[in-house]
Amino acid sequence: MDFRHPLGVTSVVVIVLTFILFTVALFAKGFTQDLLLETGVFLVSVKLILMSYKNTVTVESIEKKLDEILIEEQDVKRILEGLKDA
Repeated sequence: MDFRHPLGVTSVVVIVLTFILFTVALFAKGFTQDLLLETGVFLVSVKLILMSYKNTVTVESIEKKLDEILIEEQDVKRILEGLKDA
């Protein structure tokens, strides 16, 4: 069983903690103008975490492509060495 979450454990903890604090602030301050500020803080936190996730996915994709290029390069070197020896 794989326990890894796509966003990572720390990111999920930050989202949950930010949402809990947002909810507490909502009930403590009520539906006032400060609600917009609290909502903005929550949305910025979520946006940063999602951007971090997207960056991680992009890096993994690039690493995979670089590994494929390295394998192809090694294959070409083996073929060229075989031609030299023949």
